[in-house]
Amino acid sequence: MTETITAHKVQSAAAPPSLGGLGLFTVLLAAALPLIDFFIVNVALPTIGHDLAASESVLELVVAGYGLAYAVLLVLGGRLGDLFGRRRLFLGGMAAFGLTSLACGLAPSAWTLVSARVAQGAASAAMLPQVLATIQAATTGQRRAKAMGLYGATAGLSMVAGQILGGVLVAADIWGTGWRSVFLVNVPVVLVGLFLAVRAVPETRSQHPEPVDGPGTVLLAAALLTLLAPLTEGRAAGWPLWTWLSLAAFPFVAAAFYAVERRADRAGRTPLVPPSLFELVSLRRGLVMIVPFSIGFSGFMFVIAVALQQGAGLGPVGAGLALVPMAVAFFSVSLAGPRLVTRYGTRVVTAGAAVQAVGVGLIAVTAWRSWPDLGLLELLPGAAVAGAGQALQLPVVFRIVLSEVPPARAGVGSGVMITTQQSALALGVATLGTLFLSLVPGVGMRDALVTTLLVQLAGVALTGLLSLRLPRTVG
Repeated sequence: MTETITAHKVQSAAAPPSLGGLGLFTVLLAAALPLIDFFIVNVALPTIGHDLAASESVLELVVAGYGLAYAVLLVLGGRLGDLFGRRRLFLGGMAAFGLTSLACGLAPSAWTLVSARVAQGAASAAMLPQVLATIQAATTGQRRAKAMGLYGATAGLSMVAGQILGGVLVAADIWGTGWRSVFLVNVPVVLVGLFLAVRAVPETRSQHPEPVDGPGTVLLAAALLTLLAPLTEGRAAGWPLWTWLSLAAFPFVAAAFYAVERRADRAGRTPLVPPSLFELVSLRRGLVMIVPFSIGFSGFMFVIAVALQQGAGLGPVGAGLALVPMAVAFFSVSLAGPRLVTRYGTRVVTAGAAVQAVGVGLIAVTAWRSWPDLGLLELLPGAAVAGAGQALQLPVVFRIVLSEVPPARAGVGSGVMITTQQSALALGVATLGTLFLSLVPGVGMRDALVTTLLVQLAGVALTGLLSLRLPRTVG
């Protein structure tokens, strides 16, 4: 009898961790928070600027400071989860996210808010890679496919919902908090998330933990900063000399990062981003496709928020509600995504790009013909069609990127993917946002909006072409 009990204990100890329904809900809740907070401030920026007497360049930092810290530290966050335990990093990152959200909501000045946003981005970088890594390590087969599909749906919906929620909260002015509520709302959500995570999220870690790659971490951070900092701050700062020097340094820093990582890999050490990871065709081609998709997505969200508030004269609520059809269509279509992929493979992504192109085209035509009378009803057809197209792309591409990554490298794999996405989101605001704001003084708000939408349409066409190179089936 004793031997039977002992054998049972050994078997239980050796059993792989399993992520149940409540645990999946908890990690998806955590996945939504950083993405919502990237977009939630778009419609709150005018109010923040007025209340804190912040200049345009400082307001840019409220967005860019969060995005930069988030992007720079994501891969490191994934590696630390592999090393010290993903549940431990998840809980610590979520607690830090709640505290930094509270600091943002109570910020007495613009620069205090910028500092708190940088810290909030760092907390997000510790928390978010553990979500995908836990899904990869604690699910298998159809359960993993379903979980990855839900993660993609959550990510896409969060990016739209953040802007809608921001508008509603600013206008509601709950207990006189105004714009501060867009940050304070995170605190009770984090408390619920921590309560659930302690009970439902299993601990996972790499079976062969790998030490942190110091030189690689520093060089990756430097490469991302030299690219993203001047692009996000350049226009508002008037393109000073440092922005051009930084952009000129980027290719050299990126080349140094690749050389250091390759040398470490060949010497048998473990680099921060193993070059061998990019030998996986699914990961490499999926990452390439994420870039234009995310640039177009974030650029559109920023531009439409400015155009609807400053050009069409809508308030925060109206600007947010105009995107409801996109959110509803995204959520509804994403639920059917896994079944469509099972039947048609990755050609679903190509079809999604075509559908999104039709939606963006409808929005451009509507803006051209109806300006400045744009609102929920006018934008409904285009926004709904574009949302449906996006839902056929993003969740599937996320699954493709991580489909061949071994569980032992789940943390670094998810970190690389989210870093690529987050960097592209920041680039979208920097490129399409800068294009739009630069055109407005010369051609007016309507023509600037239509031109920017046509540029985004070219990006959608590019994602469609890139999707033809994806593996036909998803593992």
